[in-house]
Amino acid sequence: MPTGDRDDPLLSFNFIVNIQGIEIGFSEISGLTSESNVVEYRNGTETNTPRKLPGQVKYSSINFKRGMTPNGKDVWKWRKTVIDGKTERRSGTITLLDEAREAKLVWRFYEGWPSKLEGPGLNATDNKVAIESMEISHEKVEIE
Repeated sequence: MPTGDRDDPLLSFNFIVNIQGIEIGFSEISGLTSESNVVEYRNGTETNTPRKLPGQVKYSSINFKRGMTPNGKDVWKWRKTVIDGKTERRSGTITLLDEAREAKLVWRFYEGWPSKLEGPGLNATDNKVAIESMEISHEKVEIE
């Protein structure tokens, strides 16, 4: 008979987004990615296989999707600050919850700004929710 606690994986649909000053929900998030450039180096006295050293760290843009609502113009206003040359950088968190809606993992991004905002595709013959997409470029992401 097994003993000990189960360590079930968290489900991807149960999350909260908090961006400084913006209180809206999102239905989909992707792009929580970090990557290091690989720097190859070899001394002349070493074998012909180069060493692989970690170089600059890069963070992918975070992509957010949500259904549009008449009151959800905050992201458009934030994007307009970039277009007008008065970029407002904001930090934020993405919190993954368990079944009891308790926070289990938190990703924190820093110095973010909306580098892309895409309105919904509209089609008079469709019966779908109008989805807008936002891409936030940022300088760093950490997991707590």
